[in-house]
Amino acid sequence: MPRLTAVDPSTAMGETREMLDAIQSKIGMTPNVLRTLANSPVALKSYLAVSETLSGGMFDPKTREAIALTVAGANDCSYCASAHTALSKSLNVGTDEIAARLQGKSGDPAINALLAFARKIVEKRGSVDDIDLNTVRAAGHSDSAIVEAVANVTANILTNYINLIAQTEIDFPEIDMAQTHAA
Repeated sequence: MPRLTAVDPSTAMGETREMLDAIQSKIGMTPNVLRTLANSPVALKSYLAVSETLSGGMFDPKTREAIALTVAGANDCSYCASAHTALSKSLNVGTDEIAARLQGKSGDPAINALLAFARKIVEKRGSVDDIDLNTVRAAGHSDSAIVEAVANVTANILTNYINLIAQTEIDFPEIDMAQTHAA
């Protein structure tokens, strides 16, 4: 049972209502995580702005979703794992690759290095070492890519933590996190 109330878009007012209506129009649903973030309009507005800005960055949607899956896996966030699995499937990412990404791995060597780095960011709370940086650089990632990866990781940490704190009701096909740990 959720510990924080998700805002009902039909009763929301002002800017909150406008943001929730825009989300509904854009993606055809209003995910519970965003309804929960709507308890603080500034938090929702901030998250939406960061997400929109990152969507114009150097990483394509599949790569951003790969990072999101890795962060969800590292933080054991069932909501985000479920949501980003659904989004990855809509981008034609295969089931085995999705399972690997939840573990911070990929069949693509460059993406594998990026995801291993993203997982290290989460596990080490940002205190990565020179080996971690040299490994991601050796796979062809520039300092610009490293900084953008950190931005993507932190955007996903926000939603992971909101969902873990709120125990947000999952409104996507649910992923069994115990199975992802066994993979």
